[in-house]
Amino acid sequence: MRGYFGVGVEGVSKPMNLGNLVRIAHAFDAGFFFSVAPRLKLSDANSDTSRAEGALPFYSFDHPADFRLPLGCRLVGVEITDDAVELPRFRHPHRCAYVFGAERYSLSPQMLSLCDFVVKIPTRFSINVGMAGAIVLYDRLVSLGGYGGRPITPGGRPDAVPPPHNWGAPLAKPRDY
Repeated sequence: MRGYFGVGVEGVSKPMNLGNLVRIAHAFDAGFFFSVAPRLKLSDANSDTSRAEGALPFYSFDHPADFRLPLGCRLVGVEITDDAVELPRFRHPHRCAYVFGAERYSLSPQMLSLCDFVVKIPTRFSINVGMAGAIVLYDRLVSLGGYGGRPITPGGRPDAVPPPHNWGAPLAKPRDY
């Protein structure tokens, strides 16, 4: 899979939720993790049993106005709004960061204004931030990870994964100097 992604949260206030989201980001091989307007320190996230803090970079921003991403990285807000794209209909950017809102709160209007895209998980009601992170990152993996199509019949064999690309010979001959 080409590209990279980061995962972050705005205003998280429950240590278990922070730890779960950090662990999920680490499990799906995120390139970095960030928090905006945090109410907790990363050291409070005891449920991160994967020890992600030693494995990927962490960034903390006091306010949405301070928030920065690498050049070319698109921000994807995960939030239930009327104009959000449903996750199954969303094409993930190759270089992006996903930001989740804290429990009992939505992403702030300031954070939403920074988002290039806003997606929602089509559920009947809001779900835990860690669970939302797992669903979004799994969807990214399935849609960008080079997996073949699903079988037509239940229990059927899946399509074969395409073989890795083999580069051919150079298009131009090297010059003799």
